[in-house]
Amino acid sequence: MSGRAQLMWDEAVTGYDFGRGHPMDPVRLSLTRKLVGAFGLDRELEVVAAKPAGESTLRLVHREDYIDAVKAVSADPDAADGSYGLGTPDDPAFAGMHEVSALIAGQSVGAAEAVWRGDADHAVNFAGGLHHAMPGGASGFCIYNDASLAIARLLELGAERVAYVDVDVHHGDGVQAAFWEDPRVLTVSLHEHPRTLFPQTGWPEETGAGEGEGTAVNVALPAGTGDAGWVRAFHAVVPELLAAFRPQVIVSQHGADTHFEDPLAHLAVSLDAQRAVQTACHELAHAHADGKWVALGGGGYAVVDVVPRSWTHLVGIAAGKPVDPEAMIPEGWRQEVFARTRQPGPRRMTDGLWPVAYGEWEAGYDPADRVDQAVLATRRAAFPLRGLLP
Repeated sequence: MSGRAQLMWDEAVTGYDFGRGHPMDPVRLSLTRKLVGAFGLDRELEVVAAKPAGESTLRLVHREDYIDAVKAVSADPDAADGSYGLGTPDDPAFAGMHEVSALIAGQSVGAAEAVWRGDADHAVNFAGGLHHAMPGGASGFCIYNDASLAIARLLELGAERVAYVDVDVHHGDGVQAAFWEDPRVLTVSLHEHPRTLFPQTGWPEETGAGEGEGTAVNVALPAGTGDAGWVRAFHAVVPELLAAFRPQVIVSQHGADTHFEDPLAHLAVSLDAQRAVQTACHELAHAHADGKWVALGGGGYAVVDVVPRSWTHLVGIAAGKPVDPEAMIPEGWRQEVFARTRQPGPRRMTDGLWPVAYGEWEAGYDPADRVDQAVLATRRAAFPLRGLLP
């Protein structure tokens, strides 16, 4: 099922650093890259460092005045006053902010270009997935919206149908906003319910506008949703939508913050369920998009125990060499973890819940089950707009 794959990586992306104590610790990126290497996955794909996104590329999504504001606080962080969302507790200004944010965006744009042109079937940028940034402002730890920029570049190259699938615990609001009226882009987001989590958007009734009506789909899951419900919800919504939309490329965002150990959210998903959905996205790309798949990282704040393992699974799947959930983690990596963080690293690539069992939607649903209620709300709101039965 797999073909050629690229891993987008430049060590300088670890400079995306909001400072001590901020949840978005760049150690999660460097530890992931080390774990990918520890399993020998970098021998199974091409490691590529793409150039930073230039200003013309950034303007495909972001307003010029916002880009200028990012450049200004990048040069002088003390000048940040909260305008444009810069210099806030979520998005503190730091020196070089523009340069490293453009570099991360460039990796996602480069991934999209490689997949579209046929240089690779799959491409992964686990430093990307910064899905909250808006055209005119920073939000939720995100400065430039690399996911939106990758999609916009695909459209610029001639793509007519791009599907974006976001399984981060937070709503993919920035990507939805960027393509709210664009019928060429289907955005599907599975996330914790906006009643209980930032950014308080992503209700089932948010379905797009104008020519894009019906191209935004949101599954708002109740706090506490675990593996069986999460995977069930994914399969109850995503495959049918993709089959009808017939995307030429799938861009997926794999925030690891759905995990039960994540400190910033309230779902109860395991590493094993995350791996199951990563595998499903890979299979859906082959089923509906001729294998063209761009996979991004995203949130994830259990930076030692969860993020490196989750995204190493993602890289392995893309490379055609999936890591066995029961695999023991190389001791050298665990020593690296302790040296960097003074924390003990996990020992296996599983939470002990593989394989993940779930009930297929087609077998029937329980009207008293809160996850099934969420799925049904989404299907009723969005499916008829796509010509599908709810």
